[in-house]
Amino acid sequence: MTLLNPLVPIIMGSKSDLHYGQVIANSLNQFGISSEIRIASAHKVPSILLQILTDYETDPRPKVYITVAGRSNALSGIVDAQVTCPVIACPPLSDTFNGADIYSSLRMPGGVAPLVILDPEGAALAAAKIFALDNPEVNAAVRAFQKAGVDRLLQDDAELNSKSKPSAPSQPPPQDSSVNNFDL
Repeated sequence: MTLLNPLVPIIMGSKSDLHYGQVIANSLNQFGISSEIRIASAHKVPSILLQILTDYETDPRPKVYITVAGRSNALSGIVDAQVTCPVIACPPLSDTFNGADIYSSLRMPGGVAPLVILDPEGAALAAAKIFALDNPEVNAAVRAFQKAGVDRLLQDDAELNSKSKPSAPSQPPPQDSSVNNFDL
């Protein structure tokens, strides 16, 4: 059986989301996963969005959709409601409304269930892990990514602990008499 290469359509609400879309695409590339970046606002061009989704749904490749939309995030919900593949919402962080616009990504109607991951690299990793369930090449790439992270932490720890440490004082330092010590 020949595996089809997985695809992640990255659908953004506007061009202002492009930085997030590019971070996701670059991160997916590390795992050997193809992506396509599209712009289709659920509010402003819903018919175009629905046509894009119809086209993707006829594509036989395994897919995970990643949506990038802030403010009033209807995009993630409409995409999830129209497709059978997993959808990951990755809304850009915003200080607008003290961050309360995140609720539009979290609160969805019944039967609509996009995952929400705020970090674009984390969204790409989540998509890779979904594909890794039945794609040995992606599985190996995810395992290599995780091993590299562990190796980096172990190396950082070894470097930190290999530097000469100051010797511990043999006596406790003198107490500052201006500090009150209370027995609690």
